[in-house]
Amino acid sequence: MAATLAQVSASISTGSPEIDKKLGGGIPIGSLTLIEGQSDAGKSVLSQHMTYGALLSGVGVAYYTTENTVKSLLTQMSSLSLDVTDYFLVDRLRVYPLHISTKETNTEVAFALLAKHIEALPEVFKVIIVDSVTNVVTHSKESSVIDFFIGCKELCDAGRTIFMVVHSYAFDEKMLIRVRSLCDAHLKLRLEEVGERLVKMLEASKVRNAERTTGNIVSFEVEPGMGMRIIPITKAKA
Repeated sequence: MAATLAQVSASISTGSPEIDKKLGGGIPIGSLTLIEGQSDAGKSVLSQHMTYGALLSGVGVAYYTTENTVKSLLTQMSSLSLDVTDYFLVDRLRVYPLHISTKETNTEVAFALLAKHIEALPEVFKVIIVDSVTNVVTHSKESSVIDFFIGCKELCDAGRTIFMVVHSYAFDEKMLIRVRSLCDAHLKLRLEEVGERLVKMLEASKVRNAERTTGNIVSFEVEPGMGMRIIPITKAKA
């Protein structure tokens, strides 16, 4: 099931060749990636695809979730044809449900505890996904948020690959610019009205050290049993 060390890819794939192409070949190992977007734009689905891609390439994943239990996450991924149960059973995937109070004093502590927990993970868990940090960000001081992202960047420099998921409303423009500058990649998701339907849009606005030149925007939908499926804009307008 798991790849040997020699087979491990230099980047994390989404499992979709079309989307990987827009990302310049995938997210390079060792990157700090910000997945930002509005509600229901596909942030969690993209995170789950990244999880699946990492596991297929032989990399262990630690998935922190504020919206799922262990069972519900595994079930949700299975419904998208991203079955990771076997990886979970052999301890290549760990799922950590997060329950964070919105009181500022608690969110400040949450940042420190989360960073410490990630740092203490066994070496096999090279990919870390936190879905999401919205509640912590919106109730924390700006300096604490920046310090947290700096700490995550240091972990990436030491060999981890970290995906931070956040709702767009968590950052004002000034804060977003500062956080984005600390990240190696910034993937922005949004819902856009195309013709008479709402279409999910993924913009790879920044992917540092990508294998190939990154594309701009790709439209997709999420289908049960298939996961993310690319939609040509011309078809979306039909």
